[in-house]
Amino acid sequence: MFPTHTTNRRNFLKQAVTAAGAFAVPYCVPYYVPSVVLAGEERLGANDRIGIAGIGVGRQGSGVFGSAAASKYCRAVAVADVNINTARQVAARYKIEAYQDYRKLLERKDVDAVVTATPDHWRALVCIHCAQAGKDIYAEKPLTLTIREGRLIVEAVRKYNRVLQTGSQQRSNPINRYGCELVRNGRIGKIIRVIAHNYPSPWECGLPAQVVPDGLDWDLWCGPVEPVAFNQDLYLPRAKPGWISFRPFSGGEMTGWGSHGLDQVQWALGMDESGPIEVWTEGDKFNPPTYTEPESKSRGDAICSKPKVFFKYPGDIVMELGNGPAGGATFIGEKGTISIDRAKVVSQPEEIAKEPIKDDEIRLYRSDNHMLNWLECVRLRTRPVADVEIGHRSATVCHLGNIARWLGRKLRWDPTKEQFIDDPEANAFLDRPRRKPYQLPEKV
Repeated sequence: MFPTHTTNRRNFLKQAVTAAGAFAVPYCVPYYVPSVVLAGEERLGANDRIGIAGIGVGRQGSGVFGSAAASKYCRAVAVADVNINTARQVAARYKIEAYQDYRKLLERKDVDAVVTATPDHWRALVCIHCAQAGKDIYAEKPLTLTIREGRLIVEAVRKYNRVLQTGSQQRSNPINRYGCELVRNGRIGKIIRVIAHNYPSPWECGLPAQVVPDGLDWDLWCGPVEPVAFNQDLYLPRAKPGWISFRPFSGGEMTGWGSHGLDQVQWALGMDESGPIEVWTEGDKFNPPTYTEPESKSRGDAICSKPKVFFKYPGDIVMELGNGPAGGATFIGEKGTISIDRAKVVSQPEEIAKEPIKDDEIRLYRSDNHMLNWLECVRLRTRPVADVEIGHRSATVCHLGNIARWLGRKLRWDPTKEQFIDDPEANAFLDRPRRKPYQLPEKV
Protein backbone atom coordinates (compact mmCIF):
# COMPACT_ATOMS: atom_id res chain seq x y z
CA MET A 1 0.00 0.00 0.00
CA PHE A 2 1.28 3.44 -0.82
CA PRO A 3 1.86 5.87 2.07
CA THR A 4 -0.76 8.61 2.46
CA HIS A 5 1.53 11.59 2.93
CA THR A 6 1.22 14.78 0.90
CA THR A 7 3.84 16.53 -1.21
CA ASN A 8 3.67 20.27 -1.80
CA ARG A 9 4.97 22.12 -4.85
CA ARG A 10 8.07 23.49 -3.12
CA ASN A 11 9.15 20.01 -1.98
CA PHE A 12 8.46 18.64 -5.45
CA LEU A 13 10.82 21.19 -7.00
CA LYS A 14 13.49 20.41 -4.41
CA GLN A 15 13.16 16.73 -5.30
CA ALA A 16 13.56 17.57 -8.99
CA VAL A 17 16.78 19.47 -8.30
CA THR A 18 18.13 16.67 -6.11
CA ALA A 19 17.32 14.04 -8.71
CA ALA A 20 18.73 16.04 -11.61
CA GLY A 21 22.11 14.36 -11.37
CA ALA A 22 20.45 10.96 -11.78
CA PHE A 23 18.97 11.72 -15.18
CA ALA A 24 18.23 8.30 -16.71
CA VAL A 25 16.37 7.05 -19.75
CA PRO A 26 13.65 5.03 -17.89
CA TYR A 27 11.97 8.24 -16.73
CA CYS A 28 10.62 8.76 -20.23
CA VAL A 29 9.61 5.17 -20.98
CA PRO A 30 5.80 4.98 -20.74
CA TYR A 31 3.82 1.96 -19.59
CA TYR A 32 1.12 3.07 -22.00
CA VAL A 33 0.95 6.09 -24.24
CA PRO A 34 -0.25 6.20 -27.86
CA SER A 35 1.62 7.85 -30.71
CA VAL A 36 4.54 9.16 -28.66
CA VAL A 37 7.17 9.56 -31.33
CA LEU A 38 7.46 13.00 -32.91
CA ALA A 39 8.04 13.04 -36.63
CA GLY A 40 10.92 14.78 -38.38
CA GLU A 41 13.17 15.33 -35.37
CA GLU A 42 16.59 13.96 -34.52
CA ARG A 43 17.53 12.92 -31.02
CA LEU A 44 20.17 14.95 -29.26
CA GLY A 45 23.60 13.40 -29.08
CA ALA A 46 24.81 11.91 -25.82
CA ASN A 47 27.10 14.87 -25.13
CA ASP A 48 24.72 17.64 -26.20
CA ARG A 49 23.42 19.89 -23.45
CA ILE A 50 20.01 21.53 -23.64
CA GLY A 51 20.17 25.31 -23.64
CA ILE A 52 17.50 26.37 -21.11
CA ALA A 53 15.82 29.77 -20.83
CA GLY A 54 13.14 31.05 -18.46
CA ILE A 55 10.25 33.38 -19.28
CA GLY A 56 8.47 34.75 -16.23
CA VAL A 57 10.92 33.96 -13.42
CA GLY A 58 9.16 35.32 -10.36
CA ARG A 59 7.67 33.30 -7.50
CA GLN A 60 7.03 30.05 -9.34
CA GLY A 61 9.11 30.59 -12.45
CA SER A 62 12.45 30.87 -10.70
CA GLY A 63 11.87 27.50 -9.04
CA VAL A 64 10.98 25.56 -12.17
CA PHE A 65 13.78 27.26 -14.10
CA GLY A 66 16.21 26.28 -11.37
CA SER A 67 15.09 22.67 -11.39
CA ALA A 68 15.72 22.47 -15.15
CA ALA A 69 19.02 24.33 -15.03
CA ALA A 70 20.29 22.01 -12.27
CA SER A 71 20.44 19.01 -14.59
CA LYS A 72 23.90 18.11 -15.85
CA TYR A 73 22.27 17.66 -19.26
CA CYS A 74 21.28 21.34 -19.37
CA ARG A 75 22.97 24.70 -19.42
CA ALA A 76 21.26 27.92 -18.35
CA VAL A 77 21.34 30.50 -21.14
CA ALA A 78 18.99 33.42 -20.42
CA VAL A 79 15.89 34.59 -18.57
CA ALA A 80 13.21 37.20 -19.26
CA ASP A 81 10.71 38.94 -17.01
CA VAL A 82 8.61 42.09 -17.35
CA ASN A 83 10.28 43.15 -14.11
CA ILE A 84 13.87 43.57 -15.28
CA ASN A 85 15.12 43.59 -11.68
CA THR A 86 13.65 40.13 -11.15
CA ALA A 87 15.24 38.92 -14.37
CA ARG A 88 18.62 40.34 -13.39
CA GLN A 89 18.51 38.78 -9.93
CA VAL A 90 17.86 35.32 -11.36
CA ALA A 91 20.37 35.83 -14.18
CA ALA A 92 23.07 36.81 -11.68
CA ARG A 93 22.78 33.43 -9.96
CA TYR A 94 23.63 31.63 -13.20
CA LYS A 95 25.83 34.32 -14.80
CA ILE A 96 23.54 34.51 -17.84
CA GLU A 97 21.72 37.19 -19.84
CA ALA A 98 18.58 38.97 -18.59
CA TYR A 99 15.84 40.41 -20.82
CA GLN A 100 12.63 42.31 -20.23
CA ASP A 101 11.05 41.40 -23.58
CA TYR A 102 10.96 37.62 -24.02
CA ARG A 103 10.86 37.94 -27.81
CA LYS A 104 14.52 39.02 -27.74
CA LEU A 105 15.34 35.88 -25.79
CA LEU A 106 13.60 33.72 -28.40
CA GLU A 107 15.88 35.11 -31.10
CA ARG A 108 18.88 33.38 -29.52
CA LYS A 109 20.11 30.30 -31.35
CA ASP A 110 21.57 28.82 -28.16
CA VAL A 111 18.14 28.56 -26.51
CA ASP A 112 16.79 25.06 -27.15
CA ALA A 113 13.99 24.95 -24.58
CA VAL A 114 12.02 27.36 -22.41
CA VAL A 115 10.46 27.11 -18.97
CA THR A 116 7.58 29.58 -18.64
CA ALA A 117 5.54 30.51 -15.57
CA THR A 118 3.94 33.79 -16.58
CA PRO A 119 0.52 34.82 -15.26
CA ASP A 120 -2.27 32.93 -16.99
CA HIS A 121 -3.30 35.75 -19.34
CA TRP A 122 0.15 35.66 -20.99
CA ARG A 123 0.80 31.92 -21.22
CA ALA A 124 -0.81 31.08 -24.57
CA LEU A 125 1.01 33.73 -26.57
CA VAL A 126 4.36 32.82 -24.99
CA CYS A 127 3.86 29.11 -25.74
CA ILE A 128 2.88 29.75 -29.36
CA HIS A 129 5.83 32.07 -29.91
CA CYS A 130 8.18 29.51 -28.36
CA ALA A 131 6.91 26.78 -30.68
CA GLN A 132 7.20 29.05 -33.71
CA ALA A 133 10.78 29.85 -32.70
CA GLY A 134 11.62 26.14 -32.53
CA LYS A 135 11.89 25.94 -28.73
CA ASP A 136 10.59 23.10 -26.56
CA ILE A 137 8.40 24.21 -23.69
CA TYR A 138 7.70 23.50 -20.03
CA ALA A 139 4.56 25.54 -19.29
CA GLU A 140 3.07 25.98 -15.87
CA LYS A 141 -0.55 25.00 -15.28
CA PRO A 142 -3.21 25.95 -16.09
CA LEU A 143 -2.00 25.79 -19.66
CA THR A 144 -4.56 28.34 -20.87
CA LEU A 145 -7.01 31.08 -19.97
CA THR A 146 -9.51 30.12 -22.70
CA ILE A 147 -10.44 26.98 -24.62
CA ARG A 148 -9.49 28.42 -28.02
CA GLU A 149 -6.02 29.24 -26.68
CA GLY A 150 -5.50 25.58 -25.85
CA ARG A 151 -6.33 24.32 -29.31
CA LEU A 152 -3.99 26.89 -30.89
CA ILE A 153 -1.14 25.87 -28.57
CA VAL A 154 -1.69 22.22 -29.50
CA GLU A 155 -1.64 23.11 -33.19
CA ALA A 156 1.56 25.13 -32.81
CA VAL A 157 3.35 22.42 -30.82
CA ARG A 158 2.38 19.74 -33.33
CA LYS A 159 3.14 21.86 -36.41
CA TYR A 160 6.65 22.72 -35.25
CA ASN A 161 7.34 19.30 -33.69
CA ARG A 162 7.96 20.63 -30.22
CA VAL A 163 7.88 18.88 -26.84
CA LEU A 164 5.56 20.59 -24.35
CA GLN A 165 5.16 19.48 -20.76
CA THR A 166 2.31 21.00 -18.76
CA GLY A 167 3.21 21.60 -15.12
CA SER A 168 0.55 19.17 -13.85
CA GLN A 169 3.12 17.53 -11.62
CA GLN A 170 0.77 14.96 -10.04
CA ARG A 171 1.06 13.01 -13.28
CA SER A 172 4.61 12.23 -12.18
CA ASN A 173 3.68 11.07 -8.69
CA PRO A 174 3.65 7.24 -8.42
CA ILE A 175 0.90 7.29 -5.80
CA ASN A 176 -1.40 9.38 -7.99
CA ARG A 177 -0.64 7.16 -10.96
CA TYR A 178 -1.46 4.07 -8.91
CA GLY A 179 -4.79 5.55 -7.81
CA CYS A 180 -5.77 6.35 -11.38
CA GLU A 181 -4.73 2.84 -12.46
CA LEU A 182 -7.02 1.37 -9.80
CA VAL A 183 -9.95 3.31 -11.23
CA ARG A 184 -9.04 2.51 -14.83
CA ASN A 185 -8.79 -1.21 -14.07
CA GLY A 186 -12.27 -1.42 -12.61
CA ARG A 187 -11.33 -2.10 -8.98
CA ILE A 188 -14.57 -0.42 -7.85
CA GLY A 189 -16.59 -1.51 -10.86
CA LYS A 190 -18.50 0.89 -13.05
CA ILE A 191 -18.02 4.49 -11.98
CA ILE A 192 -21.33 6.05 -11.03
CA ARG A 193 -20.34 9.41 -9.56
CA VAL A 194 -17.27 11.55 -8.99
CA ILE A 195 -17.01 14.07 -6.15
CA ALA A 196 -14.36 16.71 -6.89
CA HIS A 197 -13.45 19.83 -4.94
CA ASN A 198 -15.66 22.92 -5.14
CA TYR A 199 -13.16 25.27 -6.79
CA PRO A 200 -14.19 28.95 -6.77
CA SER A 201 -14.40 31.04 -9.93
CA PRO A 202 -12.64 34.43 -10.25
CA TRP A 203 -14.10 37.79 -9.31
CA GLU A 204 -13.47 41.43 -10.26
CA CYS A 205 -10.55 43.74 -9.43
CA GLY A 206 -11.08 47.37 -8.47
CA LEU A 207 -7.98 47.84 -6.31
CA PRO A 208 -6.67 51.41 -5.99
CA ALA A 209 -3.69 52.64 -7.99
CA GLN A 210 -0.21 52.47 -6.55
CA VAL A 211 3.13 53.68 -7.85
CA VAL A 212 4.64 51.24 -10.34
CA PRO A 213 7.95 49.90 -8.97
CA ASP A 214 11.14 50.83 -10.82
CA GLY A 215 12.08 48.23 -13.37
CA LEU A 216 8.56 46.87 -13.91
CA ASP A 217 6.97 47.38 -17.33
CA TRP A 218 3.37 47.38 -16.12
CA ASP A 219 1.89 47.92 -19.56
CA LEU A 220 3.74 44.83 -20.77
CA TRP A 221 2.57 42.87 -17.72
CA CYS A 222 -1.03 43.70 -18.66
CA GLY A 223 -0.22 42.60 -22.23
CA PRO A 224 -3.39 41.24 -23.90
CA VAL A 225 -5.61 42.73 -21.17
CA GLU A 226 -6.69 46.36 -21.30
CA PRO A 227 -4.35 48.10 -18.81
CA VAL A 228 -5.57 48.62 -15.26
CA ALA A 229 -3.97 50.47 -12.37
CA PHE A 230 -0.95 48.82 -10.78
CA ASN A 231 -1.49 47.39 -7.33
CA GLN A 232 0.84 45.05 -5.50
CA ASP A 233 -2.09 42.83 -4.54
CA LEU A 234 -2.93 42.35 -8.19
CA TYR A 235 0.67 41.97 -9.39
CA LEU A 236 1.54 39.13 -7.00
CA PRO A 237 -0.08 35.74 -7.67
CA ARG A 238 -1.35 35.02 -4.16
CA ALA A 239 -1.43 38.09 -1.95
CA LYS A 240 -4.57 40.03 -0.92
CA PRO A 241 -5.78 38.30 -2.98
CA GLY A 242 -3.40 38.32 -6.02
CA TRP A 243 -4.04 38.01 -9.76
CA ILE A 244 -5.02 34.31 -9.48
CA SER A 245 -8.36 35.43 -8.03
CA PHE A 246 -9.17 38.11 -10.62
CA ARG A 247 -10.77 38.20 -14.03
CA PRO A 248 -9.52 38.73 -16.72
CA PHE A 249 -6.07 37.59 -15.60
CA SER A 250 -7.04 34.13 -14.37
CA GLY A 251 -9.81 31.58 -14.09
CA GLY A 252 -9.57 31.70 -10.29
CA GLU A 253 -8.93 28.57 -8.27
CA MET A 254 -11.18 26.77 -10.76
CA THR A 255 -8.15 26.81 -13.05
CA GLY A 256 -5.54 27.23 -10.29
CA TRP A 257 -6.09 24.16 -8.10
CA GLY A 258 -8.72 22.82 -10.48
CA SER A 259 -6.12 22.14 -13.14
CA HIS A 260 -4.53 19.70 -10.67
CA GLY A 261 -7.61 17.96 -9.32
CA LEU A 262 -9.69 17.82 -12.49
CA ASP A 263 -6.62 16.63 -14.39
CA GLN A 264 -6.64 13.56 -12.13
CA VAL A 265 -10.29 12.96 -13.00
CA GLN A 266 -9.46 13.14 -16.71
CA TRP A 267 -6.59 10.66 -16.23
CA ALA A 268 -8.57 8.21 -14.11
CA LEU A 269 -11.53 8.21 -16.51
CA GLY A 270 -9.37 7.82 -19.64
CA MET A 271 -10.43 11.20 -21.02
CA ASP A 272 -7.02 12.62 -21.98
CA GLU A 273 -8.22 13.35 -25.52
CA SER A 274 -11.84 14.08 -24.67
CA GLY A 275 -13.89 15.36 -21.74
CA PRO A 276 -17.40 15.89 -20.37
CA ILE A 277 -20.43 16.22 -22.63
CA GLU A 278 -22.66 18.36 -20.37
CA VAL A 279 -22.12 20.94 -17.66
CA TRP A 280 -24.68 22.75 -15.52
CA THR A 281 -25.19 24.54 -12.21
CA GLU A 282 -27.58 24.21 -9.30
CA GLY A 283 -28.20 26.83 -6.64
CA ASP A 284 -27.83 30.58 -6.29
CA LYS A 285 -26.99 32.73 -9.28
CA PHE A 286 -23.30 33.56 -9.66
CA ASN A 287 -22.71 36.98 -8.11
CA PRO A 288 -18.98 37.81 -7.96
CA PRO A 289 -17.77 40.68 -5.77
CA THR A 290 -15.42 43.49 -6.76
CA TYR A 291 -12.46 43.93 -4.43
CA THR A 292 -11.77 47.66 -3.99
CA GLU A 293 -9.34 47.26 -1.09
CA PRO A 294 -6.76 44.56 -0.32
CA GLU A 295 -8.17 41.63 1.65
CA SER A 296 -7.72 37.88 1.78
CA LYS A 297 -9.39 35.70 -0.81
CA SER A 298 -11.64 34.03 1.76
CA ARG A 299 -14.71 36.19 1.13
CA GLY A 300 -14.36 36.02 -2.65
CA ASP A 301 -13.77 32.28 -2.61
CA ALA A 302 -16.90 31.70 -0.51
CA ILE A 303 -19.08 33.83 -2.78
CA CYS A 304 -17.62 32.47 -6.02
CA SER A 305 -18.01 28.82 -4.98
CA LYS A 306 -21.71 29.22 -5.78
CA PRO A 307 -23.61 27.90 -7.59
CA LYS A 308 -22.53 24.26 -7.47
CA VAL A 309 -21.25 22.88 -10.79
CA PHE A 310 -22.01 19.45 -12.28
CA PHE A 311 -20.49 17.67 -15.28
CA LYS A 312 -21.67 14.63 -17.20
CA TYR A 313 -19.10 12.35 -18.81
CA PRO A 314 -19.79 9.61 -21.37
CA GLY A 315 -21.23 6.50 -19.73
CA ASP A 316 -23.61 8.54 -17.54
CA ILE A 317 -20.85 9.42 -15.08
CA VAL A 318 -21.77 12.57 -13.16
CA MET A 319 -19.09 14.68 -11.47
CA GLU A 320 -20.04 17.34 -8.96
CA LEU A 321 -17.82 20.00 -7.46
CA GLY A 322 -18.38 19.44 -3.78
CA ASN A 323 -16.41 18.23 -0.77
CA GLY A 324 -13.85 16.18 -2.71
CA PRO A 325 -10.08 16.52 -2.20
CA ALA A 326 -8.44 19.59 -3.76
CA GLY A 327 -5.73 17.58 -5.54
CA GLY A 328 -7.98 14.91 -7.02
CA ALA A 329 -11.45 13.48 -6.46
CA THR A 330 -13.45 10.67 -4.88
CA PHE A 331 -14.64 8.05 -7.36
CA ILE A 332 -17.80 6.18 -6.38
CA GLY A 333 -18.32 2.84 -8.08
CA GLU A 334 -20.55 -0.21 -7.79
CA LYS A 335 -18.01 -2.02 -5.58
CA GLY A 336 -16.61 0.79 -3.43
CA THR A 337 -14.85 4.14 -3.52
CA ILE A 338 -11.36 5.40 -4.32
CA SER A 339 -10.23 8.84 -3.21
CA ILE A 340 -7.18 10.36 -4.90
CA ASP A 341 -5.43 13.47 -3.58
CA ARG A 342 -1.88 14.76 -3.96
CA ALA A 343 0.37 11.76 -3.15
CA LYS A 344 -2.51 10.05 -1.36
CA VAL A 345 -4.87 7.19 -2.20
CA VAL A 346 -7.57 5.92 0.16
CA SER A 347 -10.23 3.31 -0.63
CA GLN A 348 -13.33 1.73 0.84
CA PRO A 349 -13.03 -1.19 1.34
CA GLU A 350 -9.42 -0.60 2.41
CA GLU A 351 -8.21 -3.72 0.62
CA ILE A 352 -8.73 -2.10 -2.78
CA ALA A 353 -5.84 0.33 -2.29
CA LYS A 354 -3.52 -2.49 -1.15
CA GLU A 355 -3.78 -4.61 -4.26
CA PRO A 356 -0.95 -4.15 -6.80
CA ILE A 357 -1.57 -3.55 -10.48
CA LYS A 358 -1.06 -6.79 -12.38
CA ASP A 359 1.19 -7.12 -15.40
CA ASP A 360 -1.72 -7.77 -17.75
CA GLU A 361 -3.73 -4.75 -16.56
CA ILE A 362 -3.78 -1.18 -17.82
CA ARG A 363 -0.57 0.62 -16.94
CA LEU A 364 -0.48 4.39 -17.28
CA TYR A 365 2.48 6.46 -18.50
CA ARG A 366 5.23 6.16 -15.91
CA SER A 367 7.12 9.29 -14.92
CA ASP A 368 8.63 9.62 -11.47
CA ASN A 369 9.98 13.16 -11.87
CA HIS A 370 8.09 15.77 -13.86
CA MET A 371 10.94 18.03 -14.88
CA LEU A 372 13.30 15.19 -15.73
CA ASN A 373 10.57 13.51 -17.76
CA TRP A 374 10.33 16.65 -19.89
CA LEU A 375 14.09 16.98 -20.30
CA GLU A 376 14.47 13.38 -21.38
CA CYS A 377 11.62 13.71 -23.84
CA VAL A 378 13.33 16.81 -25.25
CA ARG A 379 16.44 14.69 -25.82
CA LEU A 380 14.59 11.66 -27.16
CA ARG A 381 11.86 13.58 -29.09
CA THR A 382 9.01 11.74 -27.40
CA ARG A 383 5.86 13.05 -25.76
CA PRO A 384 5.92 13.71 -22.00
CA VAL A 385 3.50 12.54 -19.34
CA ALA A 386 1.55 15.84 -19.37
CA ASP A 387 1.70 16.46 -23.10
CA VAL A 388 0.15 19.60 -24.59
CA GLU A 389 -3.11 17.86 -25.54
CA ILE A 390 -3.50 16.59 -21.99
CA GLY A 391 -2.84 20.04 -20.53
CA HIS A 392 -5.34 21.60 -22.92
CA ARG A 393 -8.07 19.04 -22.21
CA SER A 394 -7.71 19.28 -18.43
CA ALA A 395 -7.79 23.08 -18.55
CA THR A 396 -10.89 22.85 -20.75
CA VAL A 397 -12.81 21.09 -17.97
CA CYS A 398 -11.95 24.01 -15.68
CA HIS A 399 -13.08 26.56 -18.26
CA LEU A 400 -16.36 24.69 -18.76
CA GLY A 401 -17.02 24.99 -15.04
CA ASN A 402 -16.47 28.75 -15.10
CA ILE A 403 -18.61 29.25 -18.20
CA ALA A 404 -21.46 27.26 -16.62
CA ARG A 405 -21.34 29.54 -13.58
CA TRP A 406 -21.28 32.67 -15.71
CA LEU A 407 -24.30 31.57 -17.75
CA GLY A 408 -26.18 29.69 -15.03
CA ARG A 409 -27.81 27.02 -17.19
CA LYS A 410 -27.23 23.59 -18.68
CA LEU A 411 -24.76 23.51 -21.56
CA ARG A 412 -24.14 20.65 -23.99
CA TRP A 413 -20.49 20.28 -24.99
CA ASP A 414 -19.02 18.54 -28.03
CA PRO A 415 -15.48 17.47 -26.99
CA THR A 416 -14.59 16.55 -30.57
CA LYS A 417 -15.53 19.88 -32.18
CA GLU A 418 -14.73 21.74 -28.92
CA GLN A 419 -17.90 23.77 -29.17
CA PHE A 420 -21.15 24.09 -27.28
CA ILE A 421 -24.01 22.50 -29.18
CA ASP A 422 -26.50 24.99 -30.69
CA ASP A 423 -25.52 27.72 -28.23
CA PRO A 424 -23.91 30.85 -29.77
CA GLU A 425 -24.02 32.68 -26.42
CA ALA A 426 -21.98 29.98 -24.72
CA ASN A 427 -19.59 29.70 -27.67
CA ALA A 428 -18.78 33.39 -27.26
CA PHE A 429 -16.95 32.38 -24.06
CA LEU A 430 -14.53 30.08 -25.90
CA ASP A 431 -12.14 33.01 -26.20
CA ARG A 432 -11.83 36.63 -25.07
CA PRO A 433 -10.86 39.95 -26.61
CA ARG A 434 -7.20 40.97 -26.67
CA ARG A 435 -5.75 44.38 -27.24
CA LYS A 436 -3.29 45.09 -30.00
CA PRO A 437 -0.58 44.00 -30.60
CA TYR A 438 -1.14 40.95 -28.38
CA GLN A 439 -3.71 39.08 -30.47
CA LEU A 440 -3.40 35.36 -31.03
CA PRO A 441 -2.64 34.33 -34.60
CA GLU A 442 -5.58 33.05 -36.65
CA LYS A 443 -3.32 30.22 -37.79
CA VAL A 444 -0.09 29.13 -36.15
